[in-house]
Amino acid sequence: MEFFTVQDAAAAGAVGAGFLAAVIRSNPDAVLGVATGGSPLPVYRSLAGYGLEMSRIRCFALDEYVGLPAGHPESYAEVVRREVTGRLGLNPANVFVPDGSAADPERAACDYEAAIAACGGIDIQLLGIGHNGHLAFNEPGSALDSRTRVEVLAERTRQANARYFDSPRDVPERCITQGLGTILEARQLLLVVHGADKAEILHRALTGPVSADCPASVLQRHPHVTVIGDEGAAALMGRATTPGTAAPVAVGAGAAGTGPGR
Repeated sequence: MEFFTVQDAAAAGAVGAGFLAAVIRSNPDAVLGVATGGSPLPVYRSLAGYGLEMSRIRCFALDEYVGLPAGHPESYAEVVRREVTGRLGLNPANVFVPDGSAADPERAACDYEAAIAACGGIDIQLLGIGHNGHLAFNEPGSALDSRTRVEVLAERTRQANARYFDSPRDVPERCITQGLGTILEARQLLLVVHGADKAEILHRALTGPVSADCPASVLQRHPHVTVIGDEGAAALMGRATTPGTAAPVAVGAGAAGTGPGR
């Protein structure tokens, strides 16, 4: 696992975009996993500045609310359309989001899992981390080998997302999310984190035990993880370094040679 510390959210976005750009340049048919939320957005803004040809790139979103009508401005389908598809000039036919408005969400979740497999899996998955350690919408207690499914959102997650809605009551209670097992099948994982309020949970996820109590701790089991944190988020991570000044420091179980991530 590699960990880089940068000055702020904009710098984290710039460095993260560099990783995505390298994948796209090496493989114009790459399959990207895209995330919503505050941490990944600067990555897309920076990536747009590269002016890459991305018409053949395919993208899969991590998750979607259940129960919002199609076209709802806070549905992740609309967020992805605004922030990813339009900004990067992607072919909309190649951008996929779970169907949270489906009559049968469980069937939609299974179909989404199958669609990822049919594309040959995800080459690089962009991630954020929630204050309770959730990865995508895998809340604490999620099985570490879970697959794409319908999940009930934790109250803390709903409170954190309430800022995007007119009222906290409007935040959906359920979602479709890629499972932790699904995420671990991506060939490369790229976690971007900013803000001092994420420092404690980030440290716990990367250096604590791998446990369903902290879903993001499953990152320690992946062989190719890059973490980019701003100074606030990285405050508890010790010797993690800034790109361009030194080699990144390996962290987590894999770094000690005791975990599957080695």
